[in-house]
Amino acid sequence: MIRRSARTALARGLLIAAIATLIPAVAGCEAGQNAPTLDFHQASNGAYGSAGDITINNAYVLAAPVGSQLPAGSSAGLFVAFYNNGTATDTLLGASAPGTAASVKVTGGTVALPPSTSVNLTGPQPAIVLTGLIRPISGGQTIPVVLNFQRAGVVTLMLPVEPQSYQYTTLAQPATATPTPSAAKSPSRKPTHSAKASPSASPSKSRP
Repeated sequence: MIRRSARTALARGLLIAAIATLIPAVAGCEAGQNAPTLDFHQASNGAYGSAGDITINNAYVLAAPVGSQLPAGSSAGLFVAFYNNGTATDTLLGASAPGTAASVKVTGGTVALPPSTSVNLTGPQPAIVLTGLIRPISGGQTIPVVLNFQRAGVVTLMLPVEPQSYQYTTLAQPATATPTPSAAKSPSRKPTHSAKASPSASPSKSRP
């Protein structure tokens, strides 16, 4: 009886050891190139907010690549996703960017937001464009943008400006967006002084 119990315990121990050996192998297969943790997911660095039944997700303005800026007079794309939590269709009537752009144009004039539906204006072509930039913009800034909805009303968000680099390189700029190098501060120059006139050479003495 004791001998049989010892054999049973030994068999169980061997079975547990075998299972423990198989677990890392299975995990290794899962951690291959198709592992979920290695899947690429675009960063969500934009602004979030809500107005009435409308949820605003990952809203941002796209600038020029790192080291450049969009100059005054050009245009910039605005990317955003909406979700209507209500039971009636709402409409994005328009938008504005006070202090940053002369106007904001929406493709088609308005955007319908049906109930219980996501509307993704996430590119690659911008559906909302800030036109006639009043001042240059570059990545790292934040700008106020006002969204006007038919039912939800008006909401103002501070949107981050993202550079057209890294995960944003696949997004397109408006036709009038012409990046220029960011202005670098040149070191201040000290006032130059006029060189003093050197004393005239004394005439050489003639040898006797």
